[in-house]
Amino acid sequence: MYNSFGSGEIILVLVALGIMIIPVIFFLLTLQKALERCSIESRATTPGSVWLLLIPIFNLVWQFIIVTKISESLHNEFTKRNIPEDLQPGKSIGITFCVLAICSIIPVLGIITSIAAFICWIIYWVKISGYSNKLLQPVVA
Repeated sequence: MYNSFGSGEIILVLVALGIMIIPVIFFLLTLQKALERCSIESRATTPGSVWLLLIPIFNLVWQFIIVTKISESLHNEFTKRNIPEDLQPGKSIGITFCVLAICSIIPVLGIITSIAAFICWIIYWVKISGYSNKLLQPVVA
């Protein structure tokens, strides 16, 4: 005999996945908005490229690229506007999040690294949101 999912279990799994994807969507919207607030000349990537993070497996590599490109874009925009900021805004916490997220697939160790990755993800999200909000402020001469 084999176990099969009943319609109740399938609905439960779909609802759980739906609930889990909501914060990811808001996170990606934050990244997209940060890039949109950078002038076209300052962007190292397009705002829509953040949505490629939804592609399983591919996102394991793309997350490193997008963190780097967002950092470059923010740095370029801050420099253009003469806003004092880090040389690589958000890059260190973003890369830390990416490494920890990949390490979370390691048995046993993955429990610890997934918790750490989650914390770093939230910190990165808040940082990028803060940088994005900074780009809304009028430039003081």
